Amino acid sequence: MLTSLSIRNVVLIDALDLSFGRGLGVLTGETGAGKSILLDALGLVLGNRADSALVRSGEAQASVTATFEFATMPAAITAVLDDAEVELEPGEPLILRRRVKADGGSRGFVNDQPVGVALLRELAASLVELHGQHDDRGLVNPRGHRLLLDRFAGADTAKTAAAWQEWRAVEAQLEAARTDHADLVAEQDLLLAHLAELTKVEPQDGEETELATARSDMQKGEKLADDLEHLRLVWDGSDSALAQMRAAARRLDRIGDQHPLLAEALASLDRAVIEAGEAEDRLEEAARALTFDPLELDRIETRLFELRALARKHDCTVDELPGKMRELRERLDAIELMDVAEAELAKKAAACAQTYRDRANILSAARKKAAAKLDKAVAAELAPLKLDAARFQTDVAPLPEERWGADGMDGVEFLIATNPGAPFAPLNKIASGGELSRFILALKVALAQQGGAATVIFDEIDRGVGGAVASAIGDRLARLAEEEGQLLAVTHSPQVAARGGTHYLIAKSSQGIVTRTSVGKLDEAGRQEEIARMLSGAEITEEARAQADRLLEGV
Repeated sequence: MLTSLSIRNVVLIDALDLSFGRGLGVLTGETGAGKSILLDALGLVLGNRADSALVRSGEAQASVTATFEFATMPAAITAVLDDAEVELEPGEPLILRRRVKADGGSRGFVNDQPVGVALLRELAASLVELHGQHDDRGLVNPRGHRLLLDRFAGADTAKTAAAWQEWRAVEAQLEAARTDHADLVAEQDLLLAHLAELTKVEPQDGEETELATARSDMQKGEKLADDLEHLRLVWDGSDSALAQMRAAARRLDRIGDQHPLLAEALASLDRAVIEAGEAEDRLEEAARALTFDPLELDRIETRLFELRALARKHDCTVDELPGKMRELRERLDAIELMDVAEAELAKKAAACAQTYRDRANILSAARKKAAAKLDKAVAAELAPLKLDAARFQTDVAPLPEERWGADGMDGVEFLIATNPGAPFAPLNKIASGGELSRFILALKVALAQQGGAATVIFDEIDRGVGGAVASAIGDRLARLAEEEGQLLAVTHSPQVAARGGTHYLIAKSSQGIVTRTSVGKLDEAGRQEEIARMLSGAEITEEARAQADRLLEGV
């Protein structure tokens, strides 16, 4: 809850330090005393737009500091601070500060750590709830009505949200699969054409090297044909040198045992014959390898050029063509497999959609049941607030599918009809300022135990009413303060002021050309005097004081 507020140099306030406690605190004062300045200052520290006109004349800057203390820090606040990496020690108060310069610009701080103004606004939703006659936020804003009804119903929204997230995730996978499938199908004909072309050629691993070597050898054979033929004549025939060497070796073998030198000569000749024989074998192999065949050379070159042309077409090397064929087959197989995978995803998406609908329908039923209960609770509060001719309705309506979400399939809005037979319409479209404030109070009382901001403020909710209605408003504000823990009310009604546990007087004074607004906490005597002033006007009579006593005693 809000425990202190320090204001420096904001419009008519030069220096002000206020402390607040639990229960109902009321703020009163004459018209024009500066109640709006106090609320503007609080709004400033909660992230409202910084206007340099708020800086007190003659001062360089204005500042507002608000301190909030909790027995246990609300989870919503902790989450915001954690996301912003703002450190806060356990049990430490939350201190928000805002500085505004006279020449424009402002800075925000949380426990002396610089933060963006957006963070102050994010924290404000859990810290202060402000209701006024012209407020277009809070209970008036339809955006928050579904959450308020869910809290009132104690509805389990987590299952619906989880089902929605799972459905969306599967739908995203299905959409991606369909896109990929469509892209592959669009190129399927091209893939088939490329594969048919490659299959016709049927490239083999390492084929380019083999063909290039064969072509090179055949081209060399054409050049070496004469030399090879001459060498063949040297080695072939009975008169060849090798034949004569073999004949000499046979003759020498018959006489080699006649002398050692003959035996050595035979050994040398045998080695020569063996080497010459090996040379003859190599020449024959070379002749076969280098055989020039014009038709075979043409076949090799045609095949080689065909392979290289395909490699250029597919932007790869010839050696990569067999892999390219396998890749094309795999991509075509993937298209067929995608049909199966896509069907499975579609089936899963349909199941997730049905799960979401089932859980959303359970949530819708809980909302409709709670809506009837809430309507009854609000109706019970309307007559004492002089709204007995009015009707309240919580509209739970199905949304079109494109607006379904993690919160379900319902739109929720609080509607009113101020006169019998009149159609229902949104709160802020049909009620006057005073009626709207009382509707908000009735709704807030009905929703009292469902949680909300740490501090609730009602700004002049009693404007235009008096007597029994003002007493009813005061009674409900007091009851609401007990539920909420801390409630502040800016009021012109003595009946409401008398119900306050703490009473603050806002006053304006002038010294020469200097005007100041001050706020002070009243004691019992001060409360009697202020309530008497509210009852009688400028001149406080004894009768007014006596009536003030009766109001205070009746609390």
